[in-house]
Amino acid sequence: MNGTLITRRTLVAAALLGASGMALAQAPTGQPIRVGGTLALTGPLSATAQIHKLAGDIYIEQVNKRGGWLGRPVEWIVKDDQSKADLARTLYEQLVTADKVDLLMGPYATGAILSAIGVAQRYNKVLVQHTLGIPSLAKYDMTFPAWSIGSEPQTTVPNTVFDALAAGPKPPKTVAVVTSKFPSIQFMSAGAREVLKKRGLTEVLFLEWDFGNRDFGPIANRVKDAKPDFVWVGAIGLEGNLLLDAMKKIDYVPPQHFYMYPAPGPLVSLPEAKNALSVTIFEDQPPFTSNTGAAEFVKLFRERATKAGLADPSVETQAAASYTAWQILEAGVVGTKSLDDKAIAAFLKANRVDTLQGKLRFNGVGNFGDDLMRVKQIQNGKWVVVWPKEVTTGGARLQAN
Repeated sequence: MNGTLITRRTLVAAALLGASGMALAQAPTGQPIRVGGTLALTGPLSATAQIHKLAGDIYIEQVNKRGGWLGRPVEWIVKDDQSKADLARTLYEQLVTADKVDLLMGPYATGAILSAIGVAQRYNKVLVQHTLGIPSLAKYDMTFPAWSIGSEPQTTVPNTVFDALAAGPKPPKTVAVVTSKFPSIQFMSAGAREVLKKRGLTEVLFLEWDFGNRDFGPIANRVKDAKPDFVWVGAIGLEGNLLLDAMKKIDYVPPQHFYMYPAPGPLVSLPEAKNALSVTIFEDQPPFTSNTGAAEFVKLFRERATKAGLADPSVETQAAASYTAWQILEAGVVGTKSLDDKAIAAFLKANRVDTLQGKLRFNGVGNFGDDLMRVKQIQNGKWVVVWPKEVTTGGARLQAN
């Protein structure tokens, strides 16, 4: 009788777990599958790279609770490339030759990614990467992007931004373009210059600064003197914060302003960033949160980011790209039931992958697929998607200062 009762209780418990979406996975066993990579844990890119580290840690924890890959636990060997592309190259060499990792995971930022691609190509390894911003440079056929910007983002992304502005309350006629010389940022800003001219807008200022610059006072003054309707800021990391601080010191508030790849938390928490625009592949809001794995990841990331003291604990484009990269690599391993790099690459090219960005394809130039960049804006201290209309929440619309 007691045995029957225990059996029924076990069945009921199992049914409840199944109904809640929790898999009764067998604990992974055997030698860990070792995935090696680097991140800019120190240096000028660290404010953003720490987001990628947190996202990766959450993924590893989740996958091992689900039974790992191929029934084996997954271990992430991550090294600090210090925001230096040359160091990233050396560390990826070490991961392959000395650490003898099974698979590779890409770093953060275009320079380091290109270094990692070179190493992956030398050893015929698959490399899923987070944020390569110049698709034409991804010439190795076994590298795959988690950054859904399409194969020609220098045209498609600026057009999306200017479409949003054209539909807003104050469509601009004059534009100032100021940009970092960081490779992907410079590339996208050059594309923006061409797009704005083709759209009949007038460029009233163009300035560049060296990556790592800390003195934005002269740039702020030049922007103010140019009196643009819209300021395109090719910023990465904390550069946007530094420029806005310099603008504040001269009592200048840009009428409309855009920041390419800012450190999202520090910018959204800055009062001077009110109504600032940026681009995104994912935000912690409907309809994005209904995509594969999104709801659970958003919840866990918010908890861990709050505990870690991040300025903004919500999941946005950086965390989403990082988590997506792990989803892509998992799809390749599970789909082929192997750790064979060539088999994984062939599978990814032939199949769409379900991710928290939606279904991704890898059959375009450089294995890029669709441009899924959307436009977001800081409204009431939060990032809100404002374009295109079909992915906005609650009828959100672009606002101007």
